[in-house]
Amino acid sequence: MEGLFASLSRAVEGSPAVALGAALLWGVLSVVLSPCHLASIPLIVGFMSEQKGLTVGRAFRIALLFSVGVLASIALIGAITAALGRMLGNVGGWANYLVAAVFFVMGLHLLDVIPLPTGGPAGLPTARRGYLAALAIGFVYGVALGPCTFAYMAPVLAVAFKAGASAPLFAAALFTAFGVGHCAVITAAGTSVKRVQDYLQWSEDSRALLIGRRVCGVLVLAGGLYFLYTAR
Repeated sequence: MEGLFASLSRAVEGSPAVALGAALLWGVLSVVLSPCHLASIPLIVGFMSEQKGLTVGRAFRIALLFSVGVLASIALIGAITAALGRMLGNVGGWANYLVAAVFFVMGLHLLDVIPLPTGGPAGLPTARRGYLAALAIGFVYGVALGPCTFAYMAPVLAVAFKAGASAPLFAAALFTAFGVGHCAVITAAGTSVKRVQDYLQWSEDSRALLIGRRVCGVLVLAGGLYFLYTAR
């Protein structure tokens, strides 16, 4: 694993094509290898399982908005903490408590203990329900992910800042590649819910889907406990 990280770090400093590919892979690994980010998978899968009238296209858009909310939050927190002279993304232990509270509420909701209007405002068309909720949940979730994310972004940040003055487009492309890789894992996980549902011919009221939702609820609660445990 250390060899992989070292190879990717060197690759980011290589030719533009290799650097962009390495940044993309860093984005994927920032989710796959990070307990902080892995907790988002049961959260988005559970959220997706209760959406009414779900299609593959709509599942993709909801999952994408969730991951975009996460990245937008991380970018905002990173800019604020950098301006304040603090470590990038480090907003203190309160962020962990905030995200843990969201996880506990969502976990209990997925276990049918707490009712929540996660379908979005009633005035919105059916096709848009859930979009704002997914974006908002992703944004709140991203608040606590700063230190985790920027630890994986360190090689990309170093190269991007170095190239920023002479090649700003390349620096922006590095960040974009990292963001695409980061979003791809979460978006794929959310979209897969509908594909599995169609493949196994589960309806919205299927017992198997209900069990899966409750398993996600338990995992989301476990994620909340993890954020409490790691709070500083």
